[in-house]
Amino acid sequence: MRSLSLSSFLLLLPSVLPSTQAADTFDVTRDDDLLSFVTMPNVKAIKYNITYHDRSRVSPGYWFVAPYSHLDADPYNKKYNPCQVGPHIYDQDGKLVWTGSCLHNNRNVFDFKPTNHIADGATHLSFILQNNYINDGTPLAKGAAYILNDKYLVENTIPITNDLERWDLHEFNVLPGGKTALAASIRIQDQSLAELGRPAESSRVASGGFVEIDLATSAVLFDWDSRDKIPLHESDHVMPWSPPEGGGGLDYIHVNAADKNVYGDYLLSARYTSTIYLISGQDGHIIWRLGGKYTNFAMDFTFSKQHNARFVSANETHTVLSFLNNASDDFTNQEDVSSGMIVELDTVRMTATLRNRYTRPDGSLSRMRGNLQRLEGGNVFMGWSAQGYHSEHAPDGTALMEAKFLSPRFNSYRSYKFPFVGHPQQPPALAASVYASKPSQAHPSAAGAATSNPELTTVVHVSWNGATEVAVWNFYSQADETSVPYLIGNVTKHDFESVFVTPGYWDFVSAEALDRKGNSLGWSRIIRSEIEGALKYASEDGEQLLLFPDDPASLVAVEPAVEEIVVDPAPLVETIVVDEEMAHEEPEHVSDADDLLRAINDVVIGMILLACFGTILIFWWTRRFKWRPHRYLRLASSPLHSPAV
Repeated sequence: MRSLSLSSFLLLLPSVLPSTQAADTFDVTRDDDLLSFVTMPNVKAIKYNITYHDRSRVSPGYWFVAPYSHLDADPYNKKYNPCQVGPHIYDQDGKLVWTGSCLHNNRNVFDFKPTNHIADGATHLSFILQNNYINDGTPLAKGAAYILNDKYLVENTIPITNDLERWDLHEFNVLPGGKTALAASIRIQDQSLAELGRPAESSRVASGGFVEIDLATSAVLFDWDSRDKIPLHESDHVMPWSPPEGGGGLDYIHVNAADKNVYGDYLLSARYTSTIYLISGQDGHIIWRLGGKYTNFAMDFTFSKQHNARFVSANETHTVLSFLNNASDDFTNQEDVSSGMIVELDTVRMTATLRNRYTRPDGSLSRMRGNLQRLEGGNVFMGWSAQGYHSEHAPDGTALMEAKFLSPRFNSYRSYKFPFVGHPQQPPALAASVYASKPSQAHPSAAGAATSNPELTTVVHVSWNGATEVAVWNFYSQADETSVPYLIGNVTKHDFESVFVTPGYWDFVSAEALDRKGNSLGWSRIIRSEIEGALKYASEDGEQLLLFPDDPASLVAVEPAVEEIVVDPAPLVETIVVDEEMAHEEPEHVSDADDLLRAINDVVIGMILLACFGTILIFWWTRRFKWRPHRYLRLASSPLHSPAV
C-alpha cells in the first residue's frame, strides 16, 4: 500500500486534527486552554500545565478532578454550552482518560474520587452532584451523592431525605465496609445573638454538622448539628459586631470535612472556628478540640481555616491526623503560605506535634477549598483547588510534581490520585473522513461527463472514553456492514484520541482496541467514511465526480498477532494536501484497471473469432473429402482438429 509523505500531510493538519498547542498566556478570545476531539465534538476538556521536579519518585496513578467555573448552581438556559465541568480523569501527562461532564447536563460535581470500601471489593467512583438552581420538588433537586462502578454506570444514588436544605458540596466520605457514608450538613434557623453579647438582637444563623447515611436505604443513622454545642463566639469569622443577616444567615462554623475512627467517634473540621473536633459517637458531645480559640492541646504548630481533616490512625493514647492548613480565607491570612500537615496527638498528655509539612510549591495561599491525600509508598498528593492546582510530595516534603489547569476560568474543589482500571460499557467512538491527497490538473471533459478522482486518503479518529488499558488500535475496512473485515493498519495509543491515516478510500471502517498483550478489549461500531474537503465541491458546470471505494478483499484477510507495538508518532500526524484541481484527475489505480480490462477484452474477442474460423474450416473440409478417408489419414494433426478416436 502506498505511503503518504510527511511534508504533504502537514499542510492539511489543522483541518483534520484537533489543536493541541498549549497557550503560555490566557486569552479570553481563544480556546487554546481547552482540548477538543473529533470523536466527541461536544466535549471541551481543560488542558493542564505540568512541571515535574523528579518524575522517578512520583507514585503511579491517575488524577481525579471535577472542574467548575462557578461555585453556585447556575440557572438553566437554552444557550449551547460544551461539556466542560464535572468529573474527569487524567493521566500523569495531563492527557484526558475519562470525562463525565455530559452525564448530568454540565452540572457541577464535587469530591470526585475512587473508593475501595464497597463490599464487592471492586473499585468504584463517588461524587456529589450539586443541587438544582431552583428546587422543583424532584428527589434530586437538592443534589445527591452518586456511586459508579468501573464501567462508569450508576450503581447507587443517595438523595437527602431529612430536613436538610441541600446536599452540602463539601463531603461524601464512604466509610470502610462500604455500608455507610458521611456528609456535611447545614441548617439555617433564627437564633438569638446573646452569645455575641447582644441579647436584644436575633439573626438567621447557618449551623453546621454532619450526617451518617445508610447507603442501601438513604436513611440517616446519626445526625449531629453545631447549634447548642458550639457557641457563636467560638467563630473567628462571625465577630461580636457582625450585623444580623437574613437569607443564608451568619455562617459561623462552616463544616467542610467529617471522618470516623475505629472506636465509632467522629472527626469534624470547622473552617470558621479554625478547629478540628472529636465528637462522641455515643451521645454527640465534644470530646476534644484541636486548634482555634479553645484548643485542648499544647501545640508546636499553628493552623487556621483548614480543610479535609482525616484520621491517619487512632488508638487509646495517640491519634494521627492529616489536613490542609489553608492559613487564610477570602479576606485575611494568618500565615504567608498554605501547607499540608500530618500531626500526632497525645490524648493522654494532651500535646500535639507536627510530624510532616508539605508547603504549597508556588509559595502562595489556598484561600478556600483543597485537600491532602496520603499515597501508597509514603508520598502525599495535595489539592490546592484554585485553577485545579495540585502537587505531589515525597515523605520529606520535597515537591516532585506540580500541575494546574491552563485556563484560569476553572477550579476543582479537591484533587485526588489513585490507581484505577476503567472498563467503559459503551463502544469506542469512531469518525472517518476521505480527502483528496494529491493535487493534479483536472482532465477536460464535456458538460455532464463524469470524471474520477486521482488519489484519496482516509483519516480515521478513534477514542474510548474511560478505557485505561488500550495500548494499540487496529483499523479494519469491509465492503459493507455485513462483510468480512480486513485489517488496513494499526497505531499505538498515545493520547485520548488516536488518528490513523492511510492512502485509499475505505468506505466501511471499524476499530478494535488491544491491550499490551494483544488481547482484544472491544470493537467500535461500523461506520461509513464521510467525503470531506474539496471532494465535497468537485461538481461544477454539470460535471460530476465519481469516487470508487477501495476493495477490502484486495487485502490479506489474516489478522496478525499484535505484540508490544512501538510506533513513531511523527508519521501519524502527516497531512493531506487538499486542492480542488485534484477532483478531476483520474486515479492511477483506476487507469491501470481500465488498461487491464481492455487487454482482456482483446484476447477474448480474438479467441472467439479464431473458434468461429476453425468451425467453418472443419465443416468445409469434411464436406469435400467425406469419402476419401485415406487422404484424411495422411494429414498431420493441427491445433484446429484432431484424428477421430
